[in-house]
Formats: sequence, structure tokens, C-alpha cells
Amino acid sequence: MEDAGSLSGPGNLRMKIVSVAAGESHTLALTGDGRVHSWGRGTFGRLGTGSEADELFPVPIKFNSAEKSDSEGVKFVGIAAGAYHSVGLAALYDIEMAAVDLNRYIMEMMEQFGAGATISVSFVMAIGENSLVPRLLELFIGLGSPGSLTVGSEMKSKTPLKVKSVKARGMMSLAIDNLGGLWMWGNIPESSSPDKGEFSLVSNFTPVPVWDFHGHTVVKVACGNEHVVALVSHGETYKGRDLVCYSWGNNAHGQLGLGDTEIRLRPEVVKTFNHVSLWEVYEVACGAFHTALLTHKKGPSETLESICWTFGQGDNGQLGHGTTQSISSPEPVKDLPEHRFLVSVDCGLFHTSVVSSAGEVWSWGMEKGLGLCPDARFTGTDAGDATSPFLYGSKFREPVQVACGAAHTVLVTDDGYKLWSWGRGRSGVLGNGKTVDCHTPSTVLWPPLTEDFKELELGNTSREKKFESKDPEEVTEMEKKLSKATEETKFLRSKLSTMERYASLLHSSIFAKPFEENDIPVSLQYSGIFSIAKEWESMLESADRDELVRLEVFYRNMLAGVKDKIMKRRIQEIIKECLPPPATGS
Repeated sequence: MEDAGSLSGPGNLRMKIVSVAAGESHTLALTGDGRVHSWGRGTFGRLGTGSEADELFPVPIKFNSAEKSDSEGVKFVGIAAGAYHSVGLAALYDIEMAAVDLNRYIMEMMEQFGAGATISVSFVMAIGENSLVPRLLELFIGLGSPGSLTVGSEMKSKTPLKVKSVKARGMMSLAIDNLGGLWMWGNIPESSSPDKGEFSLVSNFTPVPVWDFHGHTVVKVACGNEHVVALVSHGETYKGRDLVCYSWGNNAHGQLGLGDTEIRLRPEVVKTFNHVSLWEVYEVACGAFHTALLTHKKGPSETLESICWTFGQGDNGQLGHGTTQSISSPEPVKDLPEHRFLVSVDCGLFHTSVVSSAGEVWSWGMEKGLGLCPDARFTGTDAGDATSPFLYGSKFREPVQVACGAAHTVLVTDDGYKLWSWGRGRSGVLGNGKTVDCHTPSTVLWPPLTEDFKELELGNTSREKKFESKDPEEVTEMEKKLSKATEETKFLRSKLSTMERYASLLHSSIFAKPFEENDIPVSLQYSGIFSIAKEWESMLESADRDELVRLEVFYRNMLAGVKDKIMKRRIQEIIKECLPPPATGS
């Protein structure tokens, strides 16, 4: 890892990931210089690459031209991923430039998609169904905010609307504007139903405002398949410690946290987190039918710690309470350790993940979505689900964010310069070049190989003038050597990446934890000699009781799998011996 000084330069911003988002089978990454990379399943154009092909590694999104991966004047500042669509928040630097880009990317209104710009003009760009490249969601241009309008009134100001943040999940998209107004589009909960007690989703092809928060400021929002949770200021403006939690939509599993399973057509306060609560919510995430929140105590505190609360559907253990029961009121995840500050939380369809400031990652819920080892307390049909938080063996350096797709998880570490992924690997959604499931954290190929050689290409351009004064044959020969060296470097980098993945898998299978650079024994670093027996003995000697118990469970499960396979093969042999030989034709 480079020192902080070298990483702060503009050249490294294109390699620093500031945000990630995960959809049903695709992943997005936003870099510090405003570019978006995508990988995974490409159907419906969700990757924004100009085609519906799957991508096994991160690739930059494209605009109109298949040859072009960037657009002058367009820098993204936010991303979100729904099940089959993507949303990007783009910043344009001046009105003239905005007008040019509007003419270039203007679109017909489409269901589910959008983005906005937060500098001079706000736009929403869409990557999704029927659009293989980003398109502008034009409606936000010139609109007033729900915070500055009343129903049926005219706009009080002609100032263009600025979108501050975007969110998406399932078939729904959300946006918060600069005045704290909330907008929704796609398949959203119907605000009024002719049949009382009946819940339904309505398809809106254009963003509609949520008028219930008029006079307040929406700060954060998240949505599941059929419900929405928002953090809203108690007063007109957000003052830092006055957020109130609201929820609405379908509540069949108690995912609204209101103490019952009755639907809510309009936002309602979650009493556990009202304005007089001792806890303030600072992060919110929604799964298909469950909700997770991060809170800390209001007022001064000697320790910086937080609590994760969950509620809703618990069939696969996604609530982390040690059972598979669903609950309708917020309850803390008690098996998470105390005195930890959790920096990020996210939910997949049926799993939940959190990461602490110290780099500890806990996950719980459906095993096949997480790649977790079965909890030792459960056997039989429950063996595949982790109903309590599962701690990965080693800490990750400088964690930034965790994001959950339908059945995969992505973790940003090393202050944004490294990506990990695990879970379901179909269509290349893990970004490691494979399409198989990964049960332990694997490294995403980041930065992409093309990024490693941009500096070289820039250097080539700067040296062209020097080449002009040289003999043409000499220049041609030099270019050939440089091209050959570049190709050899790319090949070696690819081989190194493969070896790193193999080493990580081998290390995980032996020591039951992800491989990190500091796991390389000192003897191997300097002498090239390594004794796995001595390393294993040393690790057991230094391990505490919890670590030893975890290793015991890990190897017990491996041994059980081997015994089961031997038993099955022996049964097959006995059956084959007992069956009469097939009759031969005359």
C-alpha cells in the first residue's frame, strides 16, 4: 500500500473507490474522479456498457459511442443499483455544458430509472431496461422540490432542482433533492388503495414527490421489494441529532418495525426511533422483506459504539437473532460484540452484513448468498443458514463500505483502494474473472488492467515530441519494444492475479480465514523456505479460545463432508456389486 501522500494526488483518484452498489446479479463502483465501473450480469443493459453481455471484471460504463467510456463534462457523484437497473447521480460543471449534454443524452421517460447532478444543474442518468447506455431522466430539470411546493400550487422558484442522493432496490428508485424532498418512481407502494387493507404496487414512469414530508428534511432513505424506510428531520431542517425514522408499504412480515403486520399506505413513525428516543439512527438498509438499522446513543458519550437493529422476515436467519422467527418491532442483534463502531450495513434479499471501523465483518442469513460455514448449533435443514452473526477470521484494513446484492457481498477496504467479494458468482458478479460461487472473500480485479497502463500511455504521449526529432526507424523499433513490454506486463499481471486467488483459496482452506499480506511468514519472505506444520503449530499456539472453537467447527464440517462422500461412494459400490450384470445381446 502506498503512503497517504502519494494516494492523495489526482492521478490516484481514478483508482480510489468512494462508493459501491450491488443489484440482483451486478455490481457498480464509483471512483474518486467521477467514473463508474460495472460488472456481472448484463441483461436489460443494467451494466451501461452498450451491450447486454456479462462482464467478469470491472469495466467502465459507456455513453453513446461504443468506443467511448467517458463523456466530457459528466462526472458521477452517486450510484445505486436495483434488481435489473442502475442509477447514477451526475455532476455537470456549468449551465452551458449541461445544455450540451442535455441535447446529447435527452431521453424518453422510462420506468424505474434516474439520476441527478448536484453542481450547477441536477440531472438523473439511467442505466437499465431498453437502454444499454446511460440516459438522462429529464423530468428533474426545472422542477421545484416537494419541500418548496404544496399540492396543486405553482413553483415558487425557477431555480433548477438539484438531486442530492439516489437509492434503488428491486424495481424501485428513490432520489432526495437539495431541499430535503423525496421522489420515487418505478414499482412503488400505492399511496391510496380502493380496497382498505389491501396492498398493491403501482408503476410510475416518472418521479413523483412524497408530500408527507413537506416542512421536513429527508436525510437518508432505503427501500426493499415493497417497503420504504426514511430518516427525516424532526424539525424543518436537519440539525445533526434530530432524525426520526419513518416506514411505509407492505408489512406482511413486520418489515416496517411498527409492532404489527398491517400495511401502511402513508409514512408512519417507528416509535423505537422517534424524536424522544435515546437512539439515533445513522444508517438504514432494506432486504427483500427485512430492515436493518445502525444507531448510536444521543448526547455525549465516552465511547464511540453503535448497535445494529433488525426486524421483518427471519425465515433464513437474516435478522441475526439466533432463530428463524420474524419480528415486527426493532430488536438489537445481541451477538454482535459491544464497544464496536459499525461504519456500514447492507442487506441482500435474505442476508445482512455489517463492518466495524476496526475492519471486522459480520454476516448472517442465507448461506448460499453469503458463502458462510453452517452454524455449529444447527444441523439438518438449518445447516445452510447462519442465524447469528458470523465473524470472518481476519480484520480488513481501513474498511469503507459493505454492499449486498441478492446473493453476493462486496466490501471496500484499504481506504477505497481494494475490493473483496464473496457469495454467488454467476455471470461474473464477483468481479474475480470467474462465474462460480465463492465461500470466502476473494479479491476483485481492481484496478482493472487497463488502468495500470494509463500512466504509461500518458507517458508515451508526452514523449511523442521527443520521438519526432529521432530517426523514424529508431522510433518504430522503440515503439515495438514498448508495446511488447506492455503486453508482457499485462500477461504477468494476469498470471499474478490468478496466483493470488489460488493462494487465497488455499490459505482459506487450511487456516479458515482470508489471506492477507501480513499472513506471509517471515521465514518465507526472506529465505523462501516454509514449513506448513510449524506455521500451523504456531497459529494454534497463539490462537485464543474463540479462535480455536471456530477452527474446530470449520474442520469438523470439512471432515463430515469427506466422510459423507466416502459413505456415498461405498454405498454405490455395494449396490453395483449386488446388482446382476446387464444382459448381453444375442
